[in-house]
Amino acid sequence: MKLLNDSKKRIKLKIRSKVSGTETIARLTIFRSNKFVYGQLIYDTLGQTIGNIISKIDGKNKVEASFEAGKLIAKVALDKNIKEVVFDRNGYKYHGRVKSFADGAREGGLKF
Repeated sequence: MKLLNDSKKRIKLKIRSKVSGTETIARLTIFRSNKFVYGQLIYDTLGQTIGNIISKIDGKNKVEASFEAGKLIAKVALDKNIKEVVFDRNGYKYHGRVKSFADGAREGGLKF
C-alpha cells in the first residue's frame, strides 16, 4: 500500500507544480470520496479559500450529483465575480465524476 500512496502523491505534486491560482484566476480543486465530491475555489497567492461545495445525493447517481455540484460551484464563483478558473483534478483521472464536475462548472458559466 505504501507504493500506491507514493505514486498518488507524486502525481498530485506534479500537477500542483503546474497549476496555481493567482489573484486574477482562482484554482478550482476537487476531492473525490466514496460518497461525495467536494470542490473548492482557492487563491494560492493570498492563501485564501473563496468558496466550497459538497455534492448532495438525493435520488441521483454519483455522476449526476457531481454535475450538479459543478453547477453550484460555478454559481458561487460567479457571485464572487470569478469568471475564469484553473482546474486542479488533484491527481484523479479526468473521467467519470471528475469530468462530470468540470462539465457542470463549464455549463454554470466558468471558463477553464
